[in-house]
Amino acid sequence: MNFLLSTIVALSAFTSYVQPFVGTTNFGACNPGAVVPAGMMSVSPFNVMGSDLNTWDKDSRWWSTPYVFENRFFTGFSHVNLSGVGCPDAGALLTMPTTGPLQADYHAYGSEYVNEQAEPGYYSLDLCATGIKAEATATLRSSIERYTFPAGQANILLNLGEGLTNETGAVVRRISDTEIEGMRFAGTFCYNSQAVFPIYFVMRVSKAPSAQGFWKKQRPMTAEAAWDSDAGKYKIYTKYGRELAGDQIGYWFTFADVAAGEQIQVQMGVSFVSCENARANLDAEQGGFNFDKVRADAHETWEQDLGRIKVTGGTEKQKQVFYTALYHALIHPSVLSDVNGEYPLMENRGTGRVEEGHKRYSVFSLWDTYRNVHQLLTLVYPERQADMLRSMVNMYKEWGWMPKWELFGRETFTMEGDPSICVITDSYLKGLKDFDVQAAYEAFVKSSNTQGAQNLMRPDADPYNSLGYIPVGWFAADFSGDNSVSHALEYYVADNALSLLASALGKADDAKLFRDRSLGYRHYYDKESGALRPVGKDGKFITPFDPKDGADFSNAVGFHEGSAWNYTFYVPHDVKGYAKLMGGQKAFVNKLQKVFDDGLYDPANEPDIAYPYLFSYFPGQEWRTAAEVDKLLDKYYTTAPDGIPGNDDTGTMSAWAVFSMMGFYPDCPGVPEYTFTTPAFDRIEITLDKALYGADRLVITKTPGRRIKSITSGCERYGFRIGHRALVSSGTIDFNCK
Repeated sequence: MNFLLSTIVALSAFTSYVQPFVGTTNFGACNPGAVVPAGMMSVSPFNVMGSDLNTWDKDSRWWSTPYVFENRFFTGFSHVNLSGVGCPDAGALLTMPTTGPLQADYHAYGSEYVNEQAEPGYYSLDLCATGIKAEATATLRSSIERYTFPAGQANILLNLGEGLTNETGAVVRRISDTEIEGMRFAGTFCYNSQAVFPIYFVMRVSKAPSAQGFWKKQRPMTAEAAWDSDAGKYKIYTKYGRELAGDQIGYWFTFADVAAGEQIQVQMGVSFVSCENARANLDAEQGGFNFDKVRADAHETWEQDLGRIKVTGGTEKQKQVFYTALYHALIHPSVLSDVNGEYPLMENRGTGRVEEGHKRYSVFSLWDTYRNVHQLLTLVYPERQADMLRSMVNMYKEWGWMPKWELFGRETFTMEGDPSICVITDSYLKGLKDFDVQAAYEAFVKSSNTQGAQNLMRPDADPYNSLGYIPVGWFAADFSGDNSVSHALEYYVADNALSLLASALGKADDAKLFRDRSLGYRHYYDKESGALRPVGKDGKFITPFDPKDGADFSNAVGFHEGSAWNYTFYVPHDVKGYAKLMGGQKAFVNKLQKVFDDGLYDPANEPDIAYPYLFSYFPGQEWRTAAEVDKLLDKYYTTAPDGIPGNDDTGTMSAWAVFSMMGFYPDCPGVPEYTFTTPAFDRIEITLDKALYGADRLVITKTPGRRIKSITSGCERYGFRIGHRALVSSGTIDFNCK
């Protein structure tokens, strides 16, 4: 370890708490690989291919991640991976070190492994079959790996055939003895067959090989092709050196006589525009081979980002949970633009360019992240959030629609709703205004008012706008079936946010129209069951109906991945009006408490993750919020590999923990307010953007105890809710607990 790296590690304050193996099982879909905040490049150990010749595991428990903690068969480092998502994509460009005779079949060259180590920006392991030590680290758009070999023949492979993506096809060409370039086709996220894209790459090795070439898996042997003895096998080309294209192809470097302990490094740069840009990214961010420097730089980048929130007090475990959650919340959205500013236009063949000093972002899993991730970015990382807002508006200008679940310049149409409205409204009302808000408003009015199938954001806008609700059987786009209530609830929340934006822009008539639309949830309330109940085309509630159906994360009629109880209280924009509809405060609180007491709450299901905070709307009931939040944190957020309650959804579940442990939560998307709960730490210091918020920090303190007696800032006394402007301008907020 060089002096620079050892000094940084010694001074580590925040990265030492991060546990990268958290979320790598129990469907968390996280991986422990190397990535920097918002990195286009990520390098993950790939262990979801089985050692059995007839097995393609794609992880026996969850197949949307390159890595699962229980699996122990390494087949390489995958590049450009997603964190915490629910569908497979990317996770390709597999690099693998081997020894001895060259093998191109992963069943033959894969290996079990031991001595895993992971920290933010770094990962390593030892391969049992060969004794190789494999290490990886990353920059924003490139990676570097270091392999320490035993004496003898060493090989480095690039497998372009395997990966998580449902797409196949690649091209690779030789540039020099130590450099290759190419493209891997990827996509079909959540089975959208049109959401595909190329990943361009440049790969270099630090030592000239003694031999190199391509491989390709031949077509399976048939009676007609019995003359071909290589059919169905991996054919290694030793006398061909130009370029190769196909589905199951790869490239190999062989080093005939390496010394024991000799290290060979591998660099890779990527781009979604071109090989030339991939090369420029690599040159700009690394230059020559220097693994330790890249690792140290990645470490320092994480230190600075995590250090924007400093906590004091609490247990060691609580600090580990907190900083691990913050780490996961900062991985996505990811940078899409190259060092020259170029990026692929949204749903378009062309190439765009951002203004100097700005970045284009991608991986907008908005149905998830509009609830808390973007609120966290707005508060603590507003310069990043501002570029994300510009990215979203420019997507509209390039394509004609705002993103819903955008991935590398393609819209996947995953899940439901119109979530961009809440993200942009929330940030705008909090003071982030350096973007084209008029274009954003134009986009929102379009998605809210466009009728018919041509409305790509709201395919069931016709009945929603005319009836105020969506009847069962109107629209079902995929295997999830009818999601009518889920769709409508998302639109209600979006239209409430749109009403607030319209009001802020001086459009009073629009504000009233959208607010009125947001109250249509009343059509679904069923007094008999006390839950929201799907309505048929005849305007009557469907029968039979059991609000517990779908509690196993299946798709009950009218609901997407959940039961009626997971959605019934998802009316965060009209809590008091909803309580009146239910029969008053007591009925509302009792019914909400029943969800927790009877095990009907799902901590991994987005529509109900703000449920604990709804108690705070009612005087005398606020204590229930802290009580339930504490239970949920203790039960579902740990330092073990299953320490996230299911799929992390690009940081959404982690952001819930970050806010909850700081003592406040944005319970209504698009509304610039927070609900208080008891902080997990004695002192929390949040770095603020002084130019934006007028203060450079917010300090939260807590006296011992979990029950809140009072919340004050100087002489000012707060209730259990606070507006964003009051929060950031308060300077210090003190929780007096008992």
